[in-house]
Amino acid sequence: MNSIELPIGKSTAAEVKPFLKWAGGKRWLTDRSELAELVPDDFERYFEPFLGGAAVFFSLRPERAVLSDLNVELVLTYQALRDDWSSVLRHLRRFNKDHTPEHYYQIRAYSPRSPATKAARFIYMNRVCWNGLYRVNRRGEFNVPLGSKTMVLLDGDDFEAVAQRLACAELHSCDFADTIRQAGRGDFIFADPPYTVRHNVNGFIKYNEKIFSWKDQIRLRNELRDARKRGARILCTNADHSSIRDLYREDFTLSRVKRFSSIAGAGGRRGQFAELLISA
Repeated sequence: MNSIELPIGKSTAAEVKPFLKWAGGKRWLTDRSELAELVPDDFERYFEPFLGGAAVFFSLRPERAVLSDLNVELVLTYQALRDDWSSVLRHLRRFNKDHTPEHYYQIRAYSPRSPATKAARFIYMNRVCWNGLYRVNRRGEFNVPLGSKTMVLLDGDDFEAVAQRLACAELHSCDFADTIRQAGRGDFIFADPPYTVRHNVNGFIKYNEKIFSWKDQIRLRNELRDARKRGARILCTNADHSSIRDLYREDFTLSRVKRFSSIAGAGGRRGQFAELLISA
């Protein structure tokens, strides 16, 4: 329905914005002074074990990075853009040209084979599904209904610049512990897990088939504490909740930051929320 043609980019832009809308994403943090204060001035490698929309990675522009997420389709999308961004864009242009409600549900049920088509499908659904939500059923099938957005390609899209930035990165689909254990002296870890708190193990969003549980929160704290002992610097975002404070207060510095959230389904529930910045 909406058809625009974007040029095959020749960008060398210093600033790259996230191309995905991601629940719990940290775009809001990239413009805050708190981030600059808690990120070391110099580090060897950047580690991000809950990649999501990668807002902090794109903002910091590290020279070397190890990026991972348990969401296989998400990681494949980043890999495809890094390795063959022009093919991903070509498929996205086709999806943009053909977009209708009927087409959305056809593509949602479609299982492409090539990495570029898989990535284009992922970006397409992220942009026109309801609220940019990622959710799967028990069979691991994406099942979010069509939303109100109609634009598949955006004026600010620059997938060549995204690919250039990702060229410095290793990309893996794995448990967060596998990534954090690679970090050592001189490295910097940014961890942004799903915000599960004690006595509420349902968490906020099913990012994958497996829910991030309170036991996972404890595992994460332990892995970050061990990484700090190896000499890595740490910044972790988490829920501003007494159970999270109790979990981290002994070995980390905690600070509270307020931000605006528009992710709630009902407008009356949107507004200012507090989160924790956990550093070491």
